[in-house]
Amino acid sequence: MQIGYKLALEGFGPQELVRQAVPAEQAGFDFVEISDHFHPWLDNQGHSAFVWSILGTIAARTERIGLATGVTCPTVRYHPAIIAQAAATVALLSDNRFTLGIGAGERLNEHIVGRGFPAVRVRHHMLREALEIIGLLFSGGYQSYEGTYLQLEDARLFDLPDTPPVIAVAASGPRSASIAAELGDGLFATEPKPEIVGDYRAAGGNGPRYAEVPVAWAPDEHQAAQEVLSTTRWAVTGWKVMSELPNPVNFAAATTTVREEDILAQFACGPDPARHLAVAQQFVDAGFDHLVTQNAGPDPDGFIDFFAQTLAEPLRALTPSS
Repeated sequence: MQIGYKLALEGFGPQELVRQAVPAEQAGFDFVEISDHFHPWLDNQGHSAFVWSILGTIAARTERIGLATGVTCPTVRYHPAIIAQAAATVALLSDNRFTLGIGAGERLNEHIVGRGFPAVRVRHHMLREALEIIGLLFSGGYQSYEGTYLQLEDARLFDLPDTPPVIAVAASGPRSASIAAELGDGLFATEPKPEIVGDYRAAGGNGPRYAEVPVAWAPDEHQAAQEVLSTTRWAVTGWKVMSELPNPVNFAAATTTVREEDILAQFACGPDPARHLAVAQQFVDAGFDHLVTQNAGPDPDGFIDFFAQTLAEPLRALTPSS
């Protein structure tokens, strides 16, 4: 079992995110994962810096801990050739500690370049083409590609690691799980649904399976839940909402009815390790083996200490329930 720490790109500035990565490594986390956003989910989160600059800096400030995007959309705001170049560079800077998390994107971040946000069927076709382009570029040499939605003309990555980065593809249903199995090296998900892993395995996938575990550490449960309610209540809306709304103001409007009870039902809030383990167990039972602790509490250093002193050993010891 690999355990990761989610760096909240939308909740902290770039210097603070780099700072958090260092104690996360010291605390024994296996990897840090960070999203690739243009906007935060809510205005009061207040941040959303350029993730690739942050990753390069973290690579230089750390020695052992893995790095991962969770996740990058390589089809609208970016061209896949740019993501292939960025991923190869971070892999080199980190001595092959980098995992490229790839997904079909959210309107929140992709609409900003004025190209629209396609329907999910088209997004999946675009994702497939993007992964094929990235795979070609990772294989070396000059490459061209003529797809329905994406093209590549005489492109070559001159700085490539000896081993290409692992590509973990985000999935929420059978179609995306099949793409992950066919064109990726691993799976990425945000919900503890065993059918996602089942669809991935049925399509031939056998790589690492990443999932974000919703937690919020604070000295008491109510304080933790209130912080989630303030900054991270969007997480309870589900992927169909999260992928479609265009701006933070829309997420604010869509979540006005979220209550503390809704937060407590989904997040492990407070200092009780049993609750944190119970939430994580759902993902282990669903078949995930790379758990990302997505701490939405008010004190990141307090959570890192909690992990190191209390949570790390029992969390790593989790096995699927009979």
